[in-house]
Amino acid sequence: MRNDSALDIRWPAKFNEIPKEVFHRADVYRLELERIFHGPEWHPVAHVAEIPARGDLKTGYVGAVPVLIVHGDDSVVRVFQNSCAHRGTQLKTCARGKADKIECPYHRWTYNNRGELIGVPGQGDFPRDFRKEDYGLRVLRSGEVCGLIFVTLSDEAPPLADYLDNTAEHIARAMGGDGRLKLLGYQKVAFAANWKEYSDNEGYHGPLLHAAFRMLKFAQADGAQFMTPHAHKVNSATLAVPEPSFIEDGSVVEGRDPKLPPHNIIVSLFPVTIITRNLDVISVRYATPISPDETEVHYAYFAHADDDAALVQHRIRQASNLIGPSGFISLEDGAVFNRLHVGSASDGTVAFQKGVRGPIVAPYALDKGDEAGNLIRWEHYRQAMGFARD
Repeated sequence: MRNDSALDIRWPAKFNEIPKEVFHRADVYRLELERIFHGPEWHPVAHVAEIPARGDLKTGYVGAVPVLIVHGDDSVVRVFQNSCAHRGTQLKTCARGKADKIECPYHRWTYNNRGELIGVPGQGDFPRDFRKEDYGLRVLRSGEVCGLIFVTLSDEAPPLADYLDNTAEHIARAMGGDGRLKLLGYQKVAFAANWKEYSDNEGYHGPLLHAAFRMLKFAQADGAQFMTPHAHKVNSATLAVPEPSFIEDGSVVEGRDPKLPPHNIIVSLFPVTIITRNLDVISVRYATPISPDETEVHYAYFAHADDDAALVQHRIRQASNLIGPSGFISLEDGAVFNRLHVGSASDGTVAFQKGVRGPIVAPYALDKGDEAGNLIRWEHYRQAMGFARD
């Protein structure tokens, strides 16, 4: 079914204004699933460190579509629809697991971990032309950058390297330099906010909203921000953390990685994934829109494969305490996401201001504390959705 009723939205003529109704309307949300999440975009769904051994698997979603990421016994990582080829039953419900075989609980159709159908009860009563070879799991188009596995539901998506523009090198920097990671664990949270309010974060608010941001003097760091033609954003700064007299144990804000200097690198991939390295925290935030009013985010934390035991423990301790959903740097974000959502139920538009000097087109560089770069994301969104500008 097509969802074109949302196309009655008229986008403001001013480049820096966004209509508030896009944050709440159910028909807009349905169209977003069709044209963005199920459209020609690439979405990170796992890192190989989350499924390091043959037979390891992870489940997730791309928009509303359930996916199953499996490390096959042939050492190939594949992304399948998490749906039986028979009647569409969801195959796996665990967040992560291990399986030599994947069995549907409904009628016991069985697949190997390469997605091939290898067993079907009662086949003697099937149509004569039935062949197991025709009923393997549906494999989705996927690619990999620094161990990060991307998937798209559309044949029209550009090659992954083209889609990422020049963000790949910054993804590598955020992921320990080469992407050779090991999983530390997760924190999972649901924000009472629209996915666009969650992903609309920018550098302007940092020293104004976050007390710890000011204490650590992150705003004074040397850095830059740039936007790519596919609406990705990179914000990077070299940190010089002051003597942490404001905290009882200052080790939680120390930079101890001997190979990489203290950095704040945030790669925000359109539409909704954030890859970040803050001090020694290596993290990927996988986000899923649940409804117009809820966004689920899984914070995955990693160490580097070459870390010694002490550095691993340091990363564990620093990870969620620093930038998790209740981290002392990022604690205030969750409350603001909800207040954005409540406030945007009013009439009218929102208007970006800091760094706005007229319409801008990517690639575009700007000050790390500006919010204007988000307008490139919004213009990409507007065009993908088919909303006409007044």
